[in-house]
Amino acid sequence: MAKLSYLIARIIKLNYFNMFKIAKSVSVKANKPYLYILADMIRCGLKYQAGYYDYQEFEYYNIDKDKRNTYLTRGKNNAIIKKYNDKKYCYIFNDKIVFNKTFSEYLNRDWLDMKTADIEEFKKFVAKNPDIIAKPIDGEGGNGIEKYSVSSDSDISGIYNQIKSKKQYLVETFIKQHKDLNELYGKAVNTMRMFTFCKNGEGCFLQAVLKIGNGGVIDNFSNGGMYTFVDDNGIVTVPAIDKNDTLYSKHPITEKDIIGFKVPMFDEAVELVKKAATVVPQVAYIGWDVAISENGPVIIEGNCFPGVFQKRASFNKDGVGLIPTYQKYMEI
Repeated sequence: MAKLSYLIARIIKLNYFNMFKIAKSVSVKANKPYLYILADMIRCGLKYQAGYYDYQEFEYYNIDKDKRNTYLTRGKNNAIIKKYNDKKYCYIFNDKIVFNKTFSEYLNRDWLDMKTADIEEFKKFVAKNPDIIAKPIDGEGGNGIEKYSVSSDSDISGIYNQIKSKKQYLVETFIKQHKDLNELYGKAVNTMRMFTFCKNGEGCFLQAVLKIGNGGVIDNFSNGGMYTFVDDNGIVTVPAIDKNDTLYSKHPITEKDIIGFKVPMFDEAVELVKKAATVVPQVAYIGWDVAISENGPVIIEGNCFPGVFQKRASFNKDGVGLIPTYQKYMEI
């Protein structure tokens, strides 16, 4: 019944113009008739809960029929979230201040609640942390986040009032990333989305995605960034991709190799998120945003509605998607 309700809701909300546009684009790329691709796209939507973006991004047109069910789709991801993440506890992840209080042990950086901090507390904070990041407590995709640098000549009261007026109620120490990541791309803090599942009170690591900035000051996919995948040793195995479906084996700005790049302190990051995964077991399936600072991994935030990150079919040597990995830990 839940699956049927999801499909009906998707059909009603479907952007048919975009679907037809993507079907035409895929037909050219796959060198297959447009009507065949459109019919196959609809078939995958009904059978695998794969939207047209799933169909394009994961290359369903390249997946063997007997392996299509091994790919995680947005519909299947929503079902996992509904089954394992109790809505009553999701506020912990949706409010950044509540999140920081709950996971303070794993943040590894200073922070300040601007809802309650007075000017004197703010002055003490910036005296210790002259470079800060100010965020809305419920923002997404990097929106509303600003960096402030405070010196002896700064109008600290003015900065304090500006942050309050913009409702940037969470202030944190600016993260100085590890030199290896800085060399890969230094204008943004390049982070990992690390997926965990809490099973019987134990944190289990599922996979990690490396997000990389590309011209902007944040690494988010929706703001011009790109992402790629790392293996269990923290080594990038495939090209990075941006929202325009462009692939990068080297960074277009720094010309550093992306394929073969090793994320520093990766094992430490895995252990960090596995421990954090046990704090709120009622929300079992989490996507953590993790940065690697000069001093080690730090958790930036946790997502109780983690997106779908999965290698496209042409990157999978065995042609198998992400579902078998997830089935080691959860019933789906």
